[in-house]
Amino acid sequence: MAVCGRPRWRDQYTGMCHSRGEVPSDTGIGRAPIDTHRRDRYAGAKALPNDHDAPNSPDERAAAGTGLVMAARAWWPIGRPRARFPGAAVAAAARCARWRGCVVVSAALWLAGCSSLPIFVPDLSHRDASAVQLASARGLLTESRSKAVLDRLRSRAAPTSIFERHLALEEEIVGSPLVIGNRVSLLKDGPATYDAMLAAIAAARDHVNMETYIFDDDAVGQRFAQALIAKQSEGVQVNLIHDSVGTLGTPRAFFEQLSAQGVQVLEFNPVNPLELRKDWEINRRDHRKLLIVDGATAFLGGINISGVYTSGSSTVLRRSHADELAWRDTDLKIEGPVVAEFQKLFLQTWRSQKGEPLAVRDYFPTLKPVGDQVVRAIGSSPQDAYSQIYATLLSAIYSAESSVQITNAYFVPDPQLLDALTAAALRGVDVSLILPSQTDSWLVFHAGRAHYTRLLRAGVKLFERRGVILHSKTALIDGVWATVGSTNLDWRSFLHNYELNAVVLGEQFGGQLQAMFDQDLARSDAVTLAQWERRALDARLKELFARAWGYWL
Repeated sequence: MAVCGRPRWRDQYTGMCHSRGEVPSDTGIGRAPIDTHRRDRYAGAKALPNDHDAPNSPDERAAAGTGLVMAARAWWPIGRPRARFPGAAVAAAARCARWRGCVVVSAALWLAGCSSLPIFVPDLSHRDASAVQLASARGLLTESRSKAVLDRLRSRAAPTSIFERHLALEEEIVGSPLVIGNRVSLLKDGPATYDAMLAAIAAARDHVNMETYIFDDDAVGQRFAQALIAKQSEGVQVNLIHDSVGTLGTPRAFFEQLSAQGVQVLEFNPVNPLELRKDWEINRRDHRKLLIVDGATAFLGGINISGVYTSGSSTVLRRSHADELAWRDTDLKIEGPVVAEFQKLFLQTWRSQKGEPLAVRDYFPTLKPVGDQVVRAIGSSPQDAYSQIYATLLSAIYSAESSVQITNAYFVPDPQLLDALTAAALRGVDVSLILPSQTDSWLVFHAGRAHYTRLLRAGVKLFERRGVILHSKTALIDGVWATVGSTNLDWRSFLHNYELNAVVLGEQFGGQLQAMFDQDLARSDAVTLAQWERRALDARLKELFARAWGYWL
């Protein structure tokens, strides 16, 4: 706990007291040259931001973005306690009647602790985009090579500095490199995604690595199981990671069948304490959806292996009145050098879970450029100092100049994300969110709606997708910064889950995602402030109740 003799403000999440303009002494960073008024706002002030509160000039907005990572390190609480009633309880409770260890699980959930999101503070520094260093299949490019690639990318963009700003901003987020030479294909909904994934599996010659939250034993799950078994029988090594909570409803015999055929199967953070290979971390779930074939092709996004995407029924985890609706989701197929970064994340997860040694295969083949997309692979986990996905998204929103377009299934924002969205709208950025009109998670649905009033009053445009269960997780900012992945805009994704996203820079892919956003927008209903303020009392009570559980959802 930081010690300050004359506290001026207290962090509402960590309880740490700080003097204005001072970073807690136990971080080892000391004083930081930051705007204390803005720092107090981003630290959780509840007042609706005014125009003068937000970064206004392009340079200030870019500076606000590039300074977030160092500030995150400064404010990340030391010795985070764990959640007392985690969101995993919702899933575990749904399986209570089917699993003998439910009493033990329930007790463990109540004993789990509370984590906190880091406080991001703009440091008003700005990195020049000309200094950005890119990576290729052979490693980091020289400064001259990087400059040549950037010049070529700029020549295809509109005459504006927006691309340079987002490029410099993205470079500041430490971790995996920005990799050139990739081809990115946007996949819409389950059938198209499954066809592409199964075709890639059928063409595999060396290995198939698969990581998923849900793997149901239904028609879709059996198709994938048989495809994996067929490749294993041909000598192609298949390695599978499945989350224990996500697959609680899948019979053990389903995975035993795969193992019996030679597939290496790893259960992530087993719910059953008798099957533990490491510490019991039941609140930490693997929410990633990743398929890698021969180290050269990767699929990722929001789509699980489940019949909900073809039959329209809801998942076993979250049954509701939505059982008859189709599911709307988004995935990516990525080919090129950046696949090696996704492969590293898969192997890191396998090692961290203490899985059996993997069969020797060519997991990192030489990859030649196959396109001109600049891509970053971003994985986050509760073990990281902070969520890189959270940091890069906030950074991009803070530096937005023209538009922020987000489609997300589970929207339970923390105060900083709310601040970023409202501040962007108040400075004139077109901020549009497409959210569900019907859902498979009652609490999440109403917890998100509890924030509608503040967003609408700030000028954020809200739309609810009709006729489907919305499960997509995408964002497009200024038409040049795009992300697709598994991350929801809620506390669970940013604090408790292992998540995976791809960030794609440039107008080419941005145009594809814009077209998809426009298609969803045409099938959505606008939510106006006047309409929202007339909603029924029972709706307000549901929001009040659900909002109290927001942290654990």
